[in-house]
Parts: sequence; structure tokens; C-alpha cells
Amino acid sequence: MLCTRFLFATPLLLILAGPAAAAKYTVKVEDAPPPPEIGGRVRPLLEVKGLSVYDDAGTLLLTVWPRKAFESTATAEQVKNGLTYREIAESDVVGAVKFPKLWTDYRKQKIKAGVYTLRMGWQPMDGDHMGTAPFNEFCLLSPAAKDQSVDAMPAKALHELSAGSVGSSHPGVMLLFPNPKPADEPAVESKPNNIWVLNFKRPVTAAGQKAALGFSLVVIGQTMSE
Repeated sequence: MLCTRFLFATPLLLILAGPAAAAKYTVKVEDAPPPPEIGGRVRPLLEVKGLSVYDDAGTLLLTVWPRKAFESTATAEQVKNGLTYREIAESDVVGAVKFPKLWTDYRKQKIKAGVYTLRMGWQPMDGDHMGTAPFNEFCLLSPAAKDQSVDAMPAKALHELSAGSVGSSHPGVMLLFPNPKPADEPAVESKPNNIWVLNFKRPVTAAGQKAALGFSLVVIGQTMSE
């Protein structure tokens, strides 16, 4: 009888332990103002607290400083239906990120330790990019020391600026997953194919109304198609 009880109890213990074991990454909101590499025009746009992502060993992987708020040209109907990334202008500053050590982006490109701005970007709709990502919206990384403006820029200029984060002809990228119902508090969430996203919500003013836009920024994981 004791043996039978043990056999039945073991799967239950495994089930109970499963969810806890799957939580590999966490986010902490920390009193860490944007680093000095952030330009004087960009800095006022950013939150004074950072969203720091840690692995299960307590190692800091990166810190993101989101933009405080956005202004959008979205219509009242778009606000009613729920804002998407497309209601933010391409090249708009989304935030900044600091990597304490070498980091690998969604395209498996190596990004050196340092501070980078994050700007909204769309994946080109051409044959070179078909099927490389499940979504077409990204944050493009640019070396903070070279991105001191908050002005809009053409897509080509943004791509060239962002390529400096990689040292190649392709921008450094952080893929964006949709986040239509963002929670009030930031969190790290698991996605298929060992992808982990940092979720956070930002206020948006559009059509004279106050709204919110959820972000899901890929912080761990790479494309399976390249």
C-alpha cells in the first residue's frame, strides 16, 4: 500500500513543481535612471526607472527604459478598436536599453555590451524578409552615442543608423509581439520556440483621448528560420 501511494503521489508532485521550474526570467522595476550615454534630448522622454530582466541565477541580462508616453495620429475609431504598433510613427523613440554583456538579437546578430536607443521600425515587405519573423514590427537598436535626436527619420536612415549596433549592413532588432490586453505591471512572458518577451504598458494620447498601448519586446530567443 505504501508503494502504491508513492506511485500516485509522484506525478502529482511533478505537476505541482512544473510551473515554478518553467519561470526562467523575471523583471524588476528599479530606481536606475537612464545612463549618461543617452542624449540630452532623448533622456527627458524616458522613464526614470528601469525594467531589469534577470535569469533564474540572478544574472542581469538587460535593462529597458521605456518612453514615458506617446502621441499618436490614430483616429477615434482606432482608439476604440484598440491601438497597435502601427499607430506609432515609424522611427519614433520607444525607449533605451543597456546590455551589461554581449547579447544576441532576434536575427542571431551579436550586440556588444553598451547602451542603445530603441526606435519603432517595420520589416521591409520584400523577398529577403519573407517568413523570417512571425510579425513585422520591431524596435531597432542604435548606439546611444550616435542617436542624440528625437526627430523622425526616413526608414533608410534609421536602418543605416541601427546597423551600427551590429557592425554590418543590417539593423540590430528586438521583435515585437502583439500585446492587445496589457497588464498594469511589467512581466516577462514565455512564447513558443523558447522566446521570452518583456511586457509593459505605455500611455498614448490620440484623437483627444487617453489610451494605452501594450508592448511585448523580445528579450530572449532567436528566429527559427535563419
